[in-house]
Amino acid sequence: MSQSNPMGLFERYLSVWVALCIAAGLVLGQTLPALFTFISQLEFASVNLVVAVLIWLMILPMMVQIDFAAVRAVGREPRGLILTIVINWLIKPFTMAALAVLFFEYLFAPWVDAQSAQEYIAGMILLGVAPCTAMVFVWSQLTRGDAAYTLVQVSINDLVMVVAFAPLAALLLGVTEISVPWQTLWLSALLYVVLPLLAGMLVRRALLKRSQAHYERFLAHVKPLSISGLLATVVLLFALQAPTIIAQPVVIALIAVPLLLQTYGIFAIAYAWAYYWRLPHRISAPACLIGTSNFFELAVAVAIGLFGLHSGAALATVVGVLVEVPVMLSLCAFVNRTRHWFPEDRVV
Repeated sequence: MSQSNPMGLFERYLSVWVALCIAAGLVLGQTLPALFTFISQLEFASVNLVVAVLIWLMILPMMVQIDFAAVRAVGREPRGLILTIVINWLIKPFTMAALAVLFFEYLFAPWVDAQSAQEYIAGMILLGVAPCTAMVFVWSQLTRGDAAYTLVQVSINDLVMVVAFAPLAALLLGVTEISVPWQTLWLSALLYVVLPLLAGMLVRRALLKRSQAHYERFLAHVKPLSISGLLATVVLLFALQAPTIIAQPVVIALIAVPLLLQTYGIFAIAYAWAYYWRLPHRISAPACLIGTSNFFELAVAVAIGLFGLHSGAALATVVGVLVEVPVMLSLCAFVNRTRHWFPEDRVV
């Protein structure tokens, strides 16, 4: 894979583009509420179809770069997989629950009523037990992660999620049973992993059959589409939630505080671990970022199913969505700047 910086101008002015997109989303959401209400209704099994299209734009370039011969070699460096699984399932859910309780039962108790506090805690816990699937491919691409290794990481993570999500959520929420929205889980895996992977495989094969030059030109042309899709997603997410943000800015800010601490804290643990193990950067980057971001469609769907559409739990999961994209972009920029901390990439 080419080692040129995939972010370029975008990376250098990252905070500017994200701030502009957030502002644009809030303005558009307030001035064109009917349009974004219509867009919000274009969903199936809690998966918004417009967001799905944008995510496709973002992840297809990475799928095209996956060399399936390299997938078989992933097992030669299992430590990245171990790091991902331990962070996602043995650390992250419990740190999220601890931070949620700390802030909403103690530090923020004077400003939040007890019932709302419990609902916010529940929403944050649901985010903590739902590690990311689709957007990991975007973060990996932006940090020059190993495409084949990222695919295996995401696939294993999804398999663990099928059996671990409900028991962990039930344990941390203190309920007897969690009804998993299987439609959301399977549809997301199909839309964000299986279908883009098949499309990428077919496109890659067709391009390489013509020539390596055709393949390189295609990647050069689709990369701007990927970045455009990412920026459009930021605009769309903030536009969809603009009325909520404007109506409840203090609550949004209170929920965002522990979520920010969780995101940066989990990343710090994972990145320090990868550094200690001296993992190659192309494995370290996606291994750390996959545990830092969240599978927000699943978390939102479960929060609505358990507590209702207008509950504090549903609101907390939505705040998780809003926090995630700009924060993850800041982490991608940091990961790219600290590439020299890690060993030179080597063939797995």
